[in-house]
Amino acid sequence: MKIEYEKLSDGRIAISPSDFEDILDVLAYDEAKSANEENFPVELVERLIEGESPLRVYREFRGFTQVQVAQKVGLTQATIAELEKGKQKGSIDTWKALASALNVDIDDLV
Repeated sequence: MKIEYEKLSDGRIAISPSDFEDILDVLAYDEAKSANEENFPVELVERLIEGESPLRVYREFRGFTQVQVAQKVGLTQATIAELEKGKQKGSIDTWKALASALNVDIDDLV
């Protein structure tokens, strides 16, 4: 990245707004990388943006079948299917258990 700048007489530096935005982007990226948090592939994010069921998206990302997730949280496969389709709401305890089983925040699922 090449940043063009002008050194002002008072010691400050002037840069264009687009260069400033680029610098902020690099800093944000570096901060996110150093946080050691899990990163998700762009395909997962796109599926979520397109409105696909977060439960389904994260379940498939983790490599679980509906049956496997159901067994982890003590539900039936049919219940998982209903939750993924939005035909059943589920209690807060159910969503907490699902979030724990999929190793995501509950906010990621609801």
